[in-house]
Formats: sequence, C-alpha cells, structure tokens
Amino acid sequence: MNKQNIAIIGLGRIGSAFLDAMQQKKQSINLVCVAERTDTPAKAKAAAAGIKIAMLDEIIAMGNVIDIIFDLTGIPDVRKELREKLLASKNNHTVIASETIVRLIWSLISDAELPVIEGRKTGY
Repeated sequence: MNKQNIAIIGLGRIGSAFLDAMQQKKQSINLVCVAERTDTPAKAKAAAAGIKIAMLDEIIAMGNVIDIIFDLTGIPDVRKELREKLLASKNNHTVIASETIVRLIWSLISDAELPVIEGRKTGY
C-alpha cells in the first residue's frame, strides 16, 4: 500500500483530534508536518512526537512530496493563500482538503464526535 504524505494546518480543537487519529494510521499515512501559528497543546504534542513543525511557505516548498494538505484553520484567507501559492509554484499534485473532507474521513474512522465550532465556515 502506498502511503499518503499529509500535512495538517491548524491544530486547534478539530486539528488536535484529527492529528491524534492520523498518528494511529501509520500503516497508510505519512504525517510529514504540521503548521500552527500559536502554542497549542497539539502543537507541543506533535513536536514531542518528532513531527516537523512548518510554516505555510515551507509546506508549499515541499512540492509534490505532500499529497494532501488538511486545512483545519477555519480561516478562508488561509485556504485562499494555500490555493494561490500552490498555483504559483505550479504544483498540480497536492490537494487541499477542507474541514468538510475531514468530517467525512472522521465519520469513516471514528464513532466519536468532532467538535463543532459555531459560526465556522467549513466549505472549500
């Protein structure tokens, strides 16, 4: 089985839960790096586990190494920035997955509920 190389951006409540789940899927997932601007418990946990903490530009610079970027920031401008930077770098390989996709994946791998954040925009 080919492993999917992923990056997670945003390690708040939803990103933290998703990070934990992805760490359990080591046979099919290669968690290359995470990005989080603030000091969250999940960011510290990722660093302690030896997962690279990166900035958005570093993730973009990895090019085709990253198959999927999970944007869990809930900030539309971050997703727009990611799309623009992938386009500018001519990266036609990496996919940006929104929180909507994460919720679908979550429903397939867990019976637990992901946090719901009121007023959060989850679309593409």
